[in-house]
Amino acid sequence: MTTTTPGNAAHDATPDTPARATAPVGPLATSAFVRACRREPVPHTPVWFMRQAGRSLPEYRQLRSGIGMLESCRRPDLVAEITMQPVRRHGVDAAILFSDIVVPVAAAGVELDIVAGTGPVIAEPVRSAADVGRLRRITPDDVGFVDEAVRLLVAALGATPLIGFAGAPFTLASYLVEGGPSRTHGRTKALMYGDPQTWHALCARLAEITLEFLRVQVAAGVAAVQLFDSWAGTLSEADYRRHVLPHSAAVLHGLADAGVPRIHFGVGTAELLEAMGEAGADVVGVDWRTPLDAATARIGPDRAVQGNLDPCLLLAPWPVVRTEVRRVLADGLAAPGHVFNLGHGVLPETDPDVLTRVVDLVHETSQR
Repeated sequence: MTTTTPGNAAHDATPDTPARATAPVGPLATSAFVRACRREPVPHTPVWFMRQAGRSLPEYRQLRSGIGMLESCRRPDLVAEITMQPVRRHGVDAAILFSDIVVPVAAAGVELDIVAGTGPVIAEPVRSAADVGRLRRITPDDVGFVDEAVRLLVAALGATPLIGFAGAPFTLASYLVEGGPSRTHGRTKALMYGDPQTWHALCARLAEITLEFLRVQVAAGVAAVQLFDSWAGTLSEADYRRHVLPHSAAVLHGLADAGVPRIHFGVGTAELLEAMGEAGADVVGVDWRTPLDAATARIGPDRAVQGNLDPCLLLAPWPVVRTEVRRVLADGLAAPGHVFNLGHGVLPETDPDVLTRVVDLVHETSQR
């Protein structure tokens, strides 16, 4: 893969319009989720939740008791069971592979741990060209446990689509450079501005790792993929286009012939939505800050949208939740395709029964 230089990144990294994804064959081809991603008519608005498999479910906490996060992600039996739990409980229209964004960089030889209450912690942060040089590519064998987990899930899920999962190069780079989570991303931006050659080399390598990680999932049978760029909202549009867009585009366009819809999501990205759409996704995720009709006007008519109920609203009384769910559905009618979701992940303190009620409400309200 060739790294796009800062001077031409904004214009040369992506084509004007991404090709429409081809849905998987069989029962998945007619699923509401896949059809919405392809901007086709649906019987109802499909719904799933980011972090639907996780800390809000008592069965998840019981299953994971005493088992570290990385170990959980590397055990196909656990991955399959955790991924299935919200499908059984809530009746969502899609499952998302239980994993963590640092799984592929750990497979690439980065020494790290996922610390409860903190997040990924990197033993030796990446801050120089020499550090980047030690970050190797991955092969399918490095993540064979993911292949096995996906195959188990595809067999178990039947007509329910499975979404593949990966972190975007910028967010991965931020964790590696900072050494862990950061509020300011100061070291990340210092490298990005001060040593753009090393920055682009790092992101190019991470794009290669991410693309291979997603290709393994596609080959094993996922029906769609989602690229999470959790920290992209810390950037201006100009910086995003120059320093980030080329590498996200390398991942998304690398999957253009995979035959599955590609979803691209970030937090705090209101000013980046147009650029994120240009990166090559079929669906752009929108956080809760931007109404979906306004987001669609920025993204354009060639991409569906996903979102965007504020996760905190799920802690409010049910009449409030009901009103806001209906508002999001109404806003989503402006889009050529809409997948109902939250504007970020499910909060740990969320009552699972509320999520189930939201799924039922979305289906009932949007019935065509």
